[in-house]
Amino acid sequence: MSVPAYVRAKAPLRLSFCGGGTDVSPYPEEHGGMVLSATINQYAYASLRPRRDSRTTIASLDYDVVAKYDHPKRLKLDGNLDLIKAVVREFKPKTGLDLWVHSDAPPGSGLGSSSTLCVALIGALAEWKRKSLTSYEVAELAYRIERVDMKLAGGRQDQYAAAFGGFNFIEFGRDATVVNPLRVPTHVLRELEYRLLLCYMGQTRQSANIIQRQTASYRSGHKRTVNALHHLKRETLEMKKALLLGDVDGMGELLHEAWEAKKKLDEGISTSRVDKLYQLARREGAIGGKMPGAGGGGYFMLLTRFDRKHRVAAVLEKNGGQVVPIQFERRGLMTWGWRGRGRKA
Repeated sequence: MSVPAYVRAKAPLRLSFCGGGTDVSPYPEEHGGMVLSATINQYAYASLRPRRDSRTTIASLDYDVVAKYDHPKRLKLDGNLDLIKAVVREFKPKTGLDLWVHSDAPPGSGLGSSSTLCVALIGALAEWKRKSLTSYEVAELAYRIERVDMKLAGGRQDQYAAAFGGFNFIEFGRDATVVNPLRVPTHVLRELEYRLLLCYMGQTRQSANIIQRQTASYRSGHKRTVNALHHLKRETLEMKKALLLGDVDGMGELLHEAWEAKKKLDEGISTSRVDKLYQLARREGAIGGKMPGAGGGGYFMLLTRFDRKHRVAAVLEKNGGQVVPIQFERRGLMTWGWRGRGRKA
């Protein structure tokens, strides 16, 4: 079988409906964490072209950054494209490669873009090296590279959401993570799509800082943080129940309660601008909403009354928000080969 000229991979970004924060160590090891999340039609992409020589080029199309090396074995972590280089080094390539990456959402936007890009890269490199990996193996490898090897602060829901795709209830324990795909009726998914709004607030943030403060507060035993995490777990179970019963209005109310609980984890999770926009959206007909990531900026997800979605969108855009149309994506990591003409990076 001939090697394709290009190997491509894409992985879907995710909306975290509830439970974010309970997937950040050491909480899941001590109490068990859980999240309810769904993937959407926004993606992170990786394209790989094998080379006959040892030269290696890595290009971030979003940042218009290109780095060149004489051999993939000599990729040093120096603060420039380190996550990408860490994934390449994991596969120990003996020949060179050209690699391009980009994402539909910037890092820090709250859709899990960094972890999703890591999953897409693993998919492309595994496809090139003809290494068969299960969805669990892809997610666990992405988690290890990000959180263990590179010591990047964060949880583990994003890697599993991107690798598996779909609507999932994910449980995190001391010894294992279990992904439970949910069989949500099609009419319920369509109703959610009809009434959900995703709004970009135009301000990305360093989620690591928020997560580090949240983790320090938990380790110190602050009751406010510990109780907020316990509360988020209860809300996650309630929201899963509402989803499976098709109680969309109930999900909206639970989103509001979950957002209020999440804000208690760290004062940086919300901002005065976010609070103002959320208050305006609620006044126009949003039942509930929350930031789908660590918080502090990026995207905000809102569930509206069916006859008020247009009014909520209008008030958000009038005040500087950018409403982004979305649909759910049932598929997780996807890879394929492509033979065609291309330009050198």
